[in-house]
Amino acid sequence: MSRWKYHPTFLRLKYGCKQILLPLIAFQFFRTIIFPTSFDVILLGLLALLYVSITLDWI
Repeated sequence: MSRWKYHPTFLRLKYGCKQILLPLIAFQFFRTIIFPTSFDVILLGLLALLYVSITLDWI
């Protein structure tokens, strides 16, 4: 039986990604407002979905 549900390295990586994602989402949002291309909109949606999934512990 494992002592932890997740490996501590995975948790450290997960929360590090969470801290990096918020400024990336803000930058991508402003970029999408200024230069709205389909790639920018899709990338913003994927980043936002990844951030929400980490916040709600879906990953």
